[in-house]
Amino acid sequence: MDAWDYSPFWIEAMKQLAEELSEQEFSMWFSIDYDSATQNTINIRVPSAFFRDQLAKNYQARIEKKLYEISGKQLSIDFVVVKPATDENAAKYHSPKTLDSSQDEPRKTNSQSDKNLIAKEPTQPVKHPQMNLNHTFENYVIGENNSFAANAALAIAKNPGKAYNPFLVYGGVGLGKTHLMQAIGNRAFGLNQKLKIICVSAETFTNDFIEALNAQKLSAFKNRYRSVDMLLIDDIHFFDKKESLQEEVFYTFNALYDAGKQMVFTCDRPASELKNLNDRLRSRFERGIKVDLQPPSYEMRFAIIKRKAEGLNTTISDDVIDFIARNISTNIRDIESALTTLVAFTELSNKKIDLKTTEQVLKDSINQIKHSNVTIDHIIRAISDHFRVSSNDLKGKKRNKNIVFPRQVAMFIARDITEYSTTEIGLEFGGRDHTTVMHSCQKTEERLKIDPTLDITIQKIIQVIKDGSKA
Repeated sequence: MDAWDYSPFWIEAMKQLAEELSEQEFSMWFSIDYDSATQNTINIRVPSAFFRDQLAKNYQARIEKKLYEISGKQLSIDFVVVKPATDENAAKYHSPKTLDSSQDEPRKTNSQSDKNLIAKEPTQPVKHPQMNLNHTFENYVIGENNSFAANAALAIAKNPGKAYNPFLVYGGVGLGKTHLMQAIGNRAFGLNQKLKIICVSAETFTNDFIEALNAQKLSAFKNRYRSVDMLLIDDIHFFDKKESLQEEVFYTFNALYDAGKQMVFTCDRPASELKNLNDRLRSRFERGIKVDLQPPSYEMRFAIIKRKAEGLNTTISDDVIDFIARNISTNIRDIESALTTLVAFTELSNKKIDLKTTEQVLKDSINQIKHSNVTIDHIIRAISDHFRVSSNDLKGKKRNKNIVFPRQVAMFIARDITEYSTTEIGLEFGGRDHTTVMHSCQKTEERLKIDPTLDITIQKIIQVIKDGSKA
């Protein structure tokens, strides 16, 4: 019997987590068992290195917090990889002291023939404290819709501050903006570890500023952010509507730009569409080069799935990859989520990844994704093409009749065929109030009652939108 037995705490923690998480999420990730314990550590059996990594990334902090609440003791979790038992070879549990830590590690692959990846540079894989070491150019699959962005990013990483400064990457959720930004930082840091690089979200920058303001330490804040060689800020749309903060961003920008230091920003839209950003700061964000990341094409999705599977040390047949690539076209994040779910299920059930299993496992995920496949961008593009007005005008402030009517139809369609709220739709259309969206929908409904041809037009546009979202 172990000198330290924390199994009662573990059982209670799992009981509480089962109540807090969805049944599907808990059954997927918590088929794990208490193994043993030392004075301050609980060892938990997991079926593979893949599970170990996912649990450590997504749940370890939560489990440890739960254990602290229950026991009043700061206990850490260690994961012990133990292969599930099979008919041919019954698995044996291993003591944490004798377990080979390299067991079942994901295979490292550096395929020279993969034309969809940027060639690897001879850099040291040194971890920067603010960046994800997996966000590299080697892991970034490129195609026609992002090749310019990727090559510009690579040029920046090699010569920070010399070209493309500032660099603004914008696009929808899950399209790889953060990955590309951090790839720049990781490559630059790998080439020159003396570079002072700060990589933060706009929210973190904001919180740092507020804390410095309250503590009367603005000088330290300014010295920190204005003395770097490279400043990477994620999600600058967070600065919208924050006037006093925008002043600080403006002066920080000027200080770095005048010193020839590299700046990289990401945003969910072009800076020109951030309506509550002051003009001089908007002009700074647009001073350098701007790149728009679009949803990945079928070929890109296929390549992404293949590369992600290799990273998970999993072999997947082309027909399975084709099925996933054709059914999930929204963004890279959804593709990764589906692949993670598939690999997790097959490892837990000890089943082979084949087409039938894939269809069964991903059925609900695909149905949910397809339901939300249509984005506001799809709608705006279709409306723009049909009425021959620009996307910027649809999101802008112009009140011309030839723009107001298409804008109202676009909002009506968005409310009709998506799950976006009126508030979310308003934000997508240039930061408008939800009452404006409601008014637009009402006006369109009234017009439908007296103009039967409008219904035909709207149905045609909706079909174009749905067809485009599947591409």
